[in-house]
Amino acid sequence: MRSSRRDLFWAGATVLIFLSGYAFLRYAYRVADTLPFTQEVVLLILGTLTTVFITALLLNHQTEVELRKEQSIKFIELKAETYQRLIDFIEQLMLHARITAEDKIHLQFLAHRLAIVASPDVLVEFERFLDTMDAPGEKGRVTVAHHAAIAHAMAQLSVRIRADLVGELDLNQRKYSPKEIARQIAENIVEALDA
Repeated sequence: MRSSRRDLFWAGATVLIFLSGYAFLRYAYRVADTLPFTQEVVLLILGTLTTVFITALLLNHQTEVELRKEQSIKFIELKAETYQRLIDFIEQLMLHARITAEDKIHLQFLAHRLAIVASPDVLVEFERFLDTMDAPGEKGRVTVAHHAAIAHAMAQLSVRIRADLVGELDLNQRKYSPKEIARQIAENIVEALDA
């Protein structure tokens, strides 16, 4: 909102300078016909002022675009960092084959972090992942069957995370569709479980 007011101000100032310059030029042509180079000097001043105002308007817009771009990059970095923390934590849970009360609290706080940065698709898939983590079995123990179910749920979550982070890049490359990428991720998980 503030930048549009600023842009409107600069546009108005440019129009005002054009109109006042035109009025002055008309006046100078009538009054100072006998003075040499009067019209050229007026045109030079008018051109300089117009160039300054247009340059200021363009620089202001460029700065605004660069700030938005920088904010977008920082947000993507924050997303990637949050997703990486989640994956690292889940890896630690699977390595220990045990889920403690402390781990559940840590998972809750990761859920809060995700709520801030994740796309709705990631949040929905994360809820499904949590349902898989809470599946029946020995409380607090991760059995082999439970581990496989968690790995498959993590694969689906990874697909959503990938789509959130690089989805547009996947669409632009046209070599693989999002479904093919999801299928490949699932196959990789199956291969890793069989290894």
